[in-house]
Amino acid sequence: MTPPKGPYPTPRIIAMANQKGGVGKTTTTINLGACLAEQGYRVLLIDLDPQGNASTGLGLNTREMETSVYDVLLHQTPMEDCLEPTAVKNLFVVPSNLDLAGAEIELVPAMGRETRLKNAIEPILEQFDYVLIDCPPSLGLLTVNGLTAAHEVIVPIQCQYYALEGLGQLLRNVDLVSKNLNPGLGVSRIICTMFDTRTKLSSDVVSEVREHFGDKVCQTVIPHTVRIAEAPSHGKPITTFDPSSAGARAYRAVALEVSGGEAQRAG
Repeated sequence: MTPPKGPYPTPRIIAMANQKGGVGKTTTTINLGACLAEQGYRVLLIDLDPQGNASTGLGLNTREMETSVYDVLLHQTPMEDCLEPTAVKNLFVVPSNLDLAGAEIELVPAMGRETRLKNAIEPILEQFDYVLIDCPPSLGLLTVNGLTAAHEVIVPIQCQYYALEGLGQLLRNVDLVSKNLNPGLGVSRIICTMFDTRTKLSSDVVSEVREHFGDKVCQTVIPHTVRIAEAPSHGKPITTFDPSSAGARAYRAVALEVSGGEAQRAG
């Protein structure tokens, strides 16, 4: 399958970031990656979260991994040696595990600590159209590595009360990284997740997010469904777990928006 030609140059490195936990960040990273792969793009997902949920959510057993992103960051193991295929064609993972939990402290005295991930990606970048970095729900050195390596940032926001809480600090950090480490970095997209059609609150939150961020907010919202929540426990993205579900359709639409497919089709 030949991927659609959108208006964006590839390869694109995208940091998926939000320091609030429970916003659907990892779920969105997995499913966005799977949908882009389904479009025909070659996609690399880098699991930068010590919990390793993006790795297990794609069916990998992190306890059996000989190498992980920890080795890439701390021991400068070539990223090529850590690539793991998934059951989804065109989708690959650099996995994480609990070893990464100590990396924040271990990186402090390391030379070039903020650019370790960026330097590791460069030798393999031409193999992929998209690199998605699942940042941890914090603003520490791991997230700084993700932001320094990225061309752009996508922020998932849950359609719940306090959705915008803490977002200002994330945006300030993105700005700091842009000024000091990665010129031009900015938020390219905001994805509203966990939209509950039964409540007025979800609609109000989406309206508030659109009021703040305008065209950066994806037109498609991700519904709050049991099937999306169930998929990671089966080690599958929603697109293979339940391909015809509302969640799968929504993530496919978001992937088209991210890749520029909507813009191409509208034009």
